[in-house]
Amino acid sequence: MSTDAEMAIFGEAAPYLRKSEKERIAAQNKPFDAKTSVFVVHAKESYVKSTVQSRESGKVTVKTEGGEVNQIFSMNPPKYDKIEDMAMMTHLH
Repeated sequence: MSTDAEMAIFGEAAPYLRKSEKERIAAQNKPFDAKTSVFVVHAKESYVKSTVQSRESGKVTVKTEGGEVNQIFSMNPPKYDKIEDMAMMTHLH
């Protein structure tokens, strides 16, 4: 991983390419529950973060910002945001 100083050569684009060291540390320490954190398909936003509320008889109830939910997809932990090597990710969508 590149340090903040090494990323400075990318100028204004650097924050969009990789998290700062402070952001990476915060993401690694952020609580994350892989069983309840999911993405759901959304008409306008493509996918939105959601939280599983219950799982019963093959049905999953999620808390989301709105819209009808037809599909849910597992979410990767925050430490994988802007990761360069996708092979390290648990879930690929």
